[in-house]
Amino acid sequence: MNTQLNNKAAKDLFKALASLETAEECKKFMRDLCTLAELGAMAERWQVVQQIDKKIPYRTIAKNTGSSTATITRIAHWLNHGTGGYRLMLKRLSAPE
Repeated sequence: MNTQLNNKAAKDLFKALASLETAEECKKFMRDLCTLAELGAMAERWQVVQQIDKKIPYRTIAKNTGSSTATITRIAHWLNHGTGGYRLMLKRLSAPE
């Protein structure tokens, strides 16, 4: 794993994120941590992931989200060949409660 993701600062951040209990807590923490532009970019990427998973054509995703097809292709690469984080969340969020 990349050393930037394995240092103490990153581990502390991941531990903090893992301790959040609700979407509202996450919203508050992320808003304090990130700029609105950073949050918007992350939200847009997550929308792209969900649309790729639904097999929506890239040009349609680009139109729906405003993301470039190059960005969509990069996100698709991580969805299909990354660490499994996107797939984990897609599965977890689609599971009945």
